[in-house]
Formats: sequence, structure tokens, C-alpha cells
Amino acid sequence: MTRDKHRSPVPDRARRRAIRAHAARLGVSYSVAARLLRTRPPGFSTDPADDHRAWLSAARERRRFAVRVTDTRRAADLPLGRAGHLTERFPPVRAAVESADRAAVFDGADRATVFDGADRATVLGLLYTVLAVESPDVLPSPAELAWVAELGEEDAVDVACAGPDRAARLLLDGDRWRLWTRVEAALAAAVAGTDRRLRDAARTLDGEFRTVVLRHSVAGARQILDAVLAPAEHGTAPGTRVRLAGGGDAVVVGVRWTVSGPPTGYEVRVAGGSTVPVGPDDVEPLPGATAPVSPAR
Repeated sequence: MTRDKHRSPVPDRARRRAIRAHAARLGVSYSVAARLLRTRPPGFSTDPADDHRAWLSAARERRRFAVRVTDTRRAADLPLGRAGHLTERFPPVRAAVESADRAAVFDGADRATVFDGADRATVLGLLYTVLAVESPDVLPSPAELAWVAELGEEDAVDVACAGPDRAARLLLDGDRWRLWTRVEAALAAAVAGTDRRLRDAARTLDGEFRTVVLRHSVAGARQILDAVLAPAEHGTAPGTRVRLAGGGDAVVVGVRWTVSGPPTGYEVRVAGGSTVPVGPDDVEPLPGATAPVSPAR
């Protein structure tokens, strides 16, 4: 009688297989893929369409110092460089709130997507241009930006640019039609100005301003600025799953700010697809639900 031979069970074989598949799909090492899977917040999409964001996150973790310096130089280059840098650093993310029976309630058209919009970089560049023309004192000096850029630390550049980042974010709280009027006037002034770098950037932005539909990217640009400001003020960034003080889970989709200080409130997406305002102390990030953004190094 011949006994069937069975392979001895190996602990965590399925997990290891999943890690190898994830590493192959993203083109990263086994250890990086394991870390990405281990830190994936519960409730975030595992759709392959989100793998590009995971690949970007993994690639940023592996950057050499020279590459980091190149990135921080771009991050410190207002208006266009920083606009493009932040857009790449915070790629679109799909998040889901789970109901009591753990079924995702955001799917398809109702999926909660943050940092979305094809023209987010253009919106950010326009906001920084308005500040450069209307409020140049809010911008760091070129010498300060040049010095901090050589550190190769995005966190340091974020600190230096906190003033213009917050001012740009607050521009989006005003009347939208008046904002576009200010944008048009700022572009005209910059094109006619004597600052060559700002003039060249304004010419580029002016062409985009007149040829693309920006309203679909305003929310994404707003969320990017929320996300870059939140860590320094101990706030909760858009895309983070939270537990509400009144009960139930939600996803942060917006942060409310004043001219200084921590967030004064949040906008959260709740089960059912509606967005509601809550106070700054009414949200608590769920265990493991870190903000789904590319890490700053």
C-alpha cells in the first residue's frame, strides 16, 4: 500500500506568497513589500489600481541622498517646482468606510477618493503665484530655500514653506469666482514683472489656466495642502480612517484651518456617502490607519 505524501504545512505560507506576489508586481524587494502590506490601513482599497501609489511609496523609501537632494531642491522651487513635487508626493488614494457588518460602503462612484484631479499641480502653482504677487512677504527668502533644499529632508522644506502652504490653503476657503479673478490678475502682473523665474512660470501657468478645466482638481489640491500641513500641527490628514466621538467610522476628506494654529475642525465622509463637519476633538485615527501618503524623508 502506497501512502500519499503530503507536503508539511509551513506557517504563514499564504502570507509569504502574497508578499512575493506584491514584490513582483511593484518591482520592490521582499522586505519592502512586506512592510507595505503590514502597514496597509484597514479599509483601504487593495485594488491593483492603487499599486502605483504603493510603488511610489516604496521607491521614495529607497532614494539615495543625491536623489533626495534633487527632490528637495524641486520642493523648494516656488511656484512650479513645489506644486509638482507635492502632487507626486500625494498621489490619489481610494479609502473606504466600513459599516457595522464590515462591508465597504464606498464603492464605484461612491468611493472616497482623496488627492484626486488631473490638474492638481496647476491649481497649486496658481495659488503660489497669487501669493508671490499679492503677498511676497509670506514666501521664504531664496537664500533660506536654497540652504534648506541642500539638506535633502522634505520635512525641513515643509517647515520652511509652512507659511505659503497655509496661505495657499486659505485662498481656497474664499469665494471661488473671486479667486479666479485674482489668479488672472496675478498671472498678468507676473508676466509683466521683472522676476525672470516667476515670469517664466506665470507664462506656463497662464497657458494651462486658459485651456484646462480646473474645478475638478481644486478639492485634490486642497487635500494635498491639508496633508502637508497636518503633521506639524498634530492634525489628521485627509484619507485617514477615524472613529468619531459620537460613534461610527469615517474617512477624513478635509481639514479646517485659521491663519495659525492647529486644525479647527474636519470634514469626514461617513457611511452612506455623505460628508459632515466635525470638531477637532471628534476624530480619533483607527489603530494602524496612518495617512495614506508617500513618506517624507
